[in-house]
Amino acid sequence: MSHKTFRGGVHPDGHKELSKGTPVEAFLPKGDMVFPLSQHIGKPAKPIVKKGDSVLAGQLIAEADGFVSANIVSSCSGTVKAVEERHLGTGGRAMCIVIENDGQFTPAPGVGVERDPDSLSNEEILAAIKAAGIVGLGGAGFPTHVKLAPRNPEDIEYIIANGSECEPYITCDDQLMQREAKGIVTGIKLLMQLFPNAVGVIAVEDNKPEAIETLKGVCNGEKGITVMPVMAKYPEGGERSLIGVVTGRQLRFGQLPAELGCVVCNVASLNAIYRAACKSEPLMERLFTVSGDAVASPRTMSVRIGTSCTEVLEAAGGIKPGVEVKKAVFGGPMMGVPLTTLDTPVCKNNNALTVLAEDEVELAEEQMTACIRCGRCGQVCPIGLVPQMMAEAAERKDFERYEKKLYGLDCIACGTCTYICPAKRPLMQLFKQTKAAIMASKRK
Repeated sequence: MSHKTFRGGVHPDGHKELSKGTPVEAFLPKGDMVFPLSQHIGKPAKPIVKKGDSVLAGQLIAEADGFVSANIVSSCSGTVKAVEERHLGTGGRAMCIVIENDGQFTPAPGVGVERDPDSLSNEEILAAIKAAGIVGLGGAGFPTHVKLAPRNPEDIEYIIANGSECEPYITCDDQLMQREAKGIVTGIKLLMQLFPNAVGVIAVEDNKPEAIETLKGVCNGEKGITVMPVMAKYPEGGERSLIGVVTGRQLRFGQLPAELGCVVCNVASLNAIYRAACKSEPLMERLFTVSGDAVASPRTMSVRIGTSCTEVLEAAGGIKPGVEVKKAVFGGPMMGVPLTTLDTPVCKNNNALTVLAEDEVELAEEQMTACIRCGRCGQVCPIGLVPQMMAEAAERKDFERYEKKLYGLDCIACGTCTYICPAKRPLMQLFKQTKAAIMASKRK
């Protein structure tokens, strides 16, 4: 049976087998916990603790500061060591709350109190989501309580659960769908209460048969919620691609999903919504994959937000003996953010650490030639851009043409153009730099 798909896209080697079948265990860190105040799109949170304060697991330590912002809670118990600016492995500096972990993980009062989902009002559901500090856990990091407050909630027709984990190496969502299907489906039902005219669709790539069958079993008898297998292809998990596949509606440049009657949430975000609303658990931990050809024992673990990547890698057996690490990224090799150091914390929107013995970008640079004008980059672009022309405009610093004529700011930096380019040109990297330059000039 062929499943629905989107235009463009590529089929990189998945390497999912490295971590797919491993048992998922909770990892309890021993070292200091670091909480950057900006773990979301929007304004950084405002710290409400100071050096010397005692904190408990689940306690609010920084509150949302503005409309598009998100709360941050401590994932451990201990003492605030510092509120200071720190260099992060992803580049740049950020204000962080540093907590000396006492190793007890003593919960704050009220954490874990069960609530009946059927007894909750819309206001209570939204308040629980905001209090918990939930953001898009697929990597976007957009504050979820803001996403769930569109101007016309009655116009929302689809709640799309994004289970299309298409990035190579990463298996945490696959594992989550198999382990926490009831939580994900309850999360959808809570959103269906917020949007009474909507149906729920769980979109899962067809290379995850166990997750599909588990979810179908839980959805059996649930009114208005279906599981939709979709073709395994990268970047299936992109919001624009997924909306087109599920609804047949095409998101135009500059449009928001709500304008097409859609709300898209990652399956991990939906499970976090269930835990916040029904178990009074703020966002303290998440499933996290540690994989790559340099990792001794790849696996998916339940990792506390704020844990150092150094500790997480050690829990996965460290580096294979005799292997030299060429690259480590948050996320996977296609869209992942390269790390300059592993002494950096796992944040809410980080789903994986991928450690590689080969740097594909470095190898490509050695083989790069001039553009051969083959047009393959345009054929695979999932949103219909023309990367060849974008690259020419970017190299000439013709930002007006790049933005207004070629819609370069709508690029989702998926890397399909770079992956397919026979001339080995670093297109995605160029587009990221160009977008940053344009946004910086707009701020000025």
